[in-house]
Amino acid sequence: MLDQMIARLLRDHGGAKHRWRRSIGPVRVYSLATHAHCNWSISPTGDYSEITAIERLCDDMRMTHAIISER
Repeated sequence: MLDQMIARLLRDHGGAKHRWRRSIGPVRVYSLATHAHCNWSISPTGDYSEITAIERLCDDMRMTHAIISER
């Protein structure tokens, strides 16, 4: 999931892979028992434009990847 997010951010906004990885932070996966509609979240950091880009991407990805499994 994280690699897919980084690839899309690089394609759409440019920048450096390591900077996007750090700005996204860890992907937290939750139990389906308590989070039935979407079982993952992130807490992005960075400047306003980076956080906005990441949050918009997450909104888009939740439409197609609402449920993920932890590996």
